[in-house]
This record gives sequence, structure tokens and C-alpha cells, in this order.
Amino acid sequence: MPRLQEIHANLADRLQEARDQGWLGEVAGIETTMAAAAQKLQAMRDRAAQPTTVHLGMPDFRTNADRLTASPDSG
Repeated sequence: MPRLQEIHANLADRLQEARDQGWLGEVAGIETTMAAAAQKLQAMRDRAAQPTTVHLGMPDFRTNADRLTASPDSG
């Protein structure tokens, strides 16, 4: 994530330079790349905010109690 933030900041500098120089095609390309980088950064932030563990609950053995009783020997 830090590397992508660095790339995004660099793109902002390049965008300003392209605007100053009047490179319209370059401006469009950089804006597209910046939008993709911003989207990726947001996805990374969202993923980092999610809990890392999953609560599976406690098994309820009462529903299976009849299956746990001894069955007659077949042999």
C-alpha cells in the first residue's frame, strides 16, 4: 500500500506537469491511471478494515444428541 500511495503522489506531479506543458493526451492517460490507483487504494483500505477472524459460533450438540447414543452391536 505505501508503494501505491507513492505512485499515486508521483502521478499527481506528472499530471500537473502535463497540464503545464499542454500535453492533453498525457493528461487523459494520467487521469485514467490515477483513477485506477485511487480505486485500488480504496479497495486495499476496505480490505484492511475488515476483521481478520471469522466467528464460526459454538456448535450445538443437543441437536445431534440422539446420534451420539450407543447403537446395538452387529457382531
